[in-house]
Amino acid sequence: MHASFPILSALVLLPILGAILITVISNKHLEYVKLIAMLFSVGIGGMSIWLLASFHSDDSGFQFVSQHDWVTAWGISWHLGVDGVSLFLVVLTGILFPLVILGVDPHHDHKRYLAWLLLLEAGVMGSFLSLDLFLFFIFFEIVLVPMYFLIGGWGYDKRVYAATKFFLYTMLGSAFMLVGIIATAVLARRDIGYITFDLVTLAEQASFATNTGRWLFVSFAIAFAVKVPIFPLHTWLPDAHTQAPTGGSVILAGVLLKMGTYGFLRFGLYLFPDAAVWAKPVLLTLAVIGIIYGAIAATMQTDLKRLVAYSSVAHLGFIVLGIFAITSQSLTGSVMQMVNHGISTGALFLLVGMIYERRHTREIAELRGIQSVAPIFSAAFMIVMLSSIGVPGLNGFAGEFLILIGSFQSARWWTIVAATGVILAALYLLWAYQRVFHGEPDEANSTFAELTLREGALLMVFIGLIGFTGIYPKPMLERIEPSIDKLMEHVVSHSDYKAPTTPEVKTPEEKTPETTKVEGH
Repeated sequence: MHASFPILSALVLLPILGAILITVISNKHLEYVKLIAMLFSVGIGGMSIWLLASFHSDDSGFQFVSQHDWVTAWGISWHLGVDGVSLFLVVLTGILFPLVILGVDPHHDHKRYLAWLLLLEAGVMGSFLSLDLFLFFIFFEIVLVPMYFLIGGWGYDKRVYAATKFFLYTMLGSAFMLVGIIATAVLARRDIGYITFDLVTLAEQASFATNTGRWLFVSFAIAFAVKVPIFPLHTWLPDAHTQAPTGGSVILAGVLLKMGTYGFLRFGLYLFPDAAVWAKPVLLTLAVIGIIYGAIAATMQTDLKRLVAYSSVAHLGFIVLGIFAITSQSLTGSVMQMVNHGISTGALFLLVGMIYERRHTREIAELRGIQSVAPIFSAAFMIVMLSSIGVPGLNGFAGEFLILIGSFQSARWWTIVAATGVILAALYLLWAYQRVFHGEPDEANSTFAELTLREGALLMVFIGLIGFTGIYPKPMLERIEPSIDKLMEHVVSHSDYKAPTTPEVKTPEEKTPETTKVEGH
């Protein structure tokens, strides 16, 4: 564990400072608003990359820890830390926000739009870095407010309905978690001797009666299941995605949904390993239903953005499958896939937004032949789409392969059914591409504009990450695996779970050569 270092506090507090600064700027100086937002978001992105470069890949514990007493009487502390599970989600957040601010124009009221975006970044960063349950809850809730206003203020026709539905669903889920957090701290006092909301102390020192642990796990799981979202709590997601502005959709798909899957890993498995093992069959079943249902629903969509939204339900089902298969490979694959999904689906929403800017429609039936008039745009869409399908050599494959190979060891039949989701993903995405980009363009599509220099530069960042991670995932795996191995040890030692053992593979040199018996004459 590294000594206290202010970089994590800066990652959380600087976006709040930027949002306040933008808010107090007078309307006479609005031309500086975007510059200030860019300076803050690029600075935060730079710090997150520095964090990645300085991270010790052989250290399985929390690094760059910042811990200070906050509300001492209640045992609440400002406790931040990063490990292999949260590192790449923090970096993804740091990269996505400046790209959204640079690449997406809200068309009106830049000031409020950018202030809400920076506040949203603070909430997401805080959620991924918090190691205090109460602090995590605060950031988990902060996220709702800016996202509500971004959808409601800059979305499409049914934006208010979608924003309200998003807010009510997630707020209701969070209410269960708040009860669970308070109950966890109060009940753990018997073992620890004092009230604390510190995650590490609770996970290592508290022990709960079997039924108590299960009820506490369920209270957390409801909040995370809504945020992921897991079937059948997913109905807010297609509406929120479809009605959100392009920037909102990119952030929602890229990092906001990962707060649910990250919550299951960090707070579900770590705090209540025995209850997580108990809940495994139910959550695996819901994950697999989500994979198949999301894929079939995506195939049926006539709106391109709604199709991508339902694909998220399917992809997040794979991540939940990996988490509750509870093997080292499946958990590592899930963490990888959280990041990979954020990159590829974020890029897909960006491309769909560009199509809407040009054609003012997202209806698949009204789009065709774009490939012949905008070949570079079409090539970019094709690469991102193939990444989302999980084609080898692109980032989607590495995570999905690890999830399936890891899950097969402990959840065989669920994995076999889930694997059909890979085939369905190829079906709905390739069919959508064929209808939108192939064929002869009609009069409306014949003037479809090619990528601009700014759009191309923006997409090159996404495509670069897609290609690099797909070809060379080793740097990611080296940093993720030690923390996952430590989590697996914790689950095994604090529950009755018997982790499946991976058979040892011997190299040709290690294999004992067969002796040949030579008979004499």
